[in-house]
Amino acid sequence: MTDIDFSGVYPAITTPFHEDGSIDFENLRENVHRLETAGVDGIVPVGSTGESATLSHDEHIEVVETVVDAVEGVPVVAGSGSNNTAEALSLSRRSVEAGADGLLLISPYYNKPEPAGMLDYFRTVADEVDVPQVVYDVPSRTGRQVEVDTVVELAAHENVAAFKAANGDLGAISEVVERTRDEDFAVLSGDDGLTLPTCSVGGVGTISVAANVEPERTCALVGAALAGDYERARALHHELGPLFRALFWETNPIPVKEAMRIRGYGPAHLRSPLSRLSEEYVEPLADVLAALEEDADYDDELAEVSR
Repeated sequence: MTDIDFSGVYPAITTPFHEDGSIDFENLRENVHRLETAGVDGIVPVGSTGESATLSHDEHIEVVETVVDAVEGVPVVAGSGSNNTAEALSLSRRSVEAGADGLLLISPYYNKPEPAGMLDYFRTVADEVDVPQVVYDVPSRTGRQVEVDTVVELAAHENVAAFKAANGDLGAISEVVERTRDEDFAVLSGDDGLTLPTCSVGGVGTISVAANVEPERTCALVGAALAGDYERARALHHELGPLFRALFWETNPIPVKEAMRIRGYGPAHLRSPLSRLSEEYVEPLADVLAALEEDADYDDELAEVSR
């Protein structure tokens, strides 16, 4: 198994579509190149932000293959979870065959398994697929939080390398860090607004939505926090705060795709049942982005802090 250093910033990238709903692979490659050039530490395709729920399995693998081909030196951690253990195992195997360096496994959604079922699901993939894997907890989408005891037990598995916490529960995140200190195990924020708090209790980075739009600032924030420069990290956290909130005015990835369109990074097409950002939010989102661009010290400050 190839090790992955999960510290830093891993954008959970969008999947761009043409107006007819087909995947825009050219724009996908352009965005991967843009993010890698900005200094991110890895790329996470076909997760929730990548609208994986609307992709066929073959499309899922095509996206992974495209991202693997587009990157030049950072790891690709592919979303491969499901509410069906056999399906998750199949997607995981196929993603690794397509070149993924690691896997991001959302906990089973809709089924709401008990802890024993959660353990069986994650262990099945970890036992069968020999790459670093991230346990992804996002109860707002799945209906059930992955319990701390479950995460700690999974951390002992040689292929379970990290935990993506999008549960909004800083106490639970802190406890996971505390109880896995003797393991080679990374705790990552899955919620941009909690990236700095997560780093403050021992987390090492983020799988980020906001990094699709502001990769340099997100890298600077995490870099400052990991270097112990919390004064600078807090300043960046508050600069980015309006964007963090705006990106969840409606269901992710609706706002981030609109933000990328405003910034000129591609169209904002989504697949049904998701729809374009409501008109009432478009101008306020543009104002949030414009305010970030107006920071006179932007380039100098980023050059000073970026890793």
